[in-house]
Amino acid sequence: MRDVFKQFDIDLSEEQENKLKKYYEILVEENKKINLTSITEYEDVIWKHFLDSALIMKDSLWNGKPKVFDVGTGAGFPGIVLAILNPESEFVLLDSLNKRVDFLKQVCVKLEINNATAIHGRAETYGQNELYRNQFDFVVSRAVAELPILMEYCVPFAKVNGYFVSYKGKKQEEEVKLAENAFHELSAKFDHLDKFALREKEERYLLFIKKEEETNSKYPRKEGKPKKKPL
Repeated sequence: MRDVFKQFDIDLSEEQENKLKKYYEILVEENKKINLTSITEYEDVIWKHFLDSALIMKDSLWNGKPKVFDVGTGAGFPGIVLAILNPESEFVLLDSLNKRVDFLKQVCVKLEINNATAIHGRAETYGQNELYRNQFDFVVSRAVAELPILMEYCVPFAKVNGYFVSYKGKKQEEEVKLAENAFHELSAKFDHLDKFALREKEERYLLFIKKEEETNSKYPRKEGKPKKKPL
């Protein structure tokens, strides 16, 4: 595993590598009971989940001890991986399915991950909660949704001058154009793009979206609205 991360100049300690291996074992075992991932082969998980989650650390903005919120974390990507690799930072992992949140809590206990908290609920609800709104340096999401929808879910959690980072595939240019109104409505701007070449001509894009002012209090709208009527 270390050699894969080394290709991208990300150094894993022995402890971090062991935790990721243990995470893989728990993931595959629990995946037999609940649907966590369709990717289960060891090498595939390393490349498509573990390394992919860590790519944000290659960006120059990622320094210090960022406070990070992961929207739609699923089986813990990127949040759990980043928490293992950044033990001095603080992570909150949000998912709408209680079974997945229970899995994440189990992982944190078994791997002694003390810098991550898993919470159950919807982004539309938590985005209006003052304990979480405008609180985070980075909001991250690998969720499968178009950018205007993801932005309404995610931008409210970011601090002013903080970033929403969306993990995207090849259609990212179209999505940025599609999100023109969302940028305006949410007081955000497209800042820059990081592109990575992975295995077998796979490409990964990280869209860095900067929050310039506090989000209008009407966003995020009530549950279901962002998806039904994207900005």
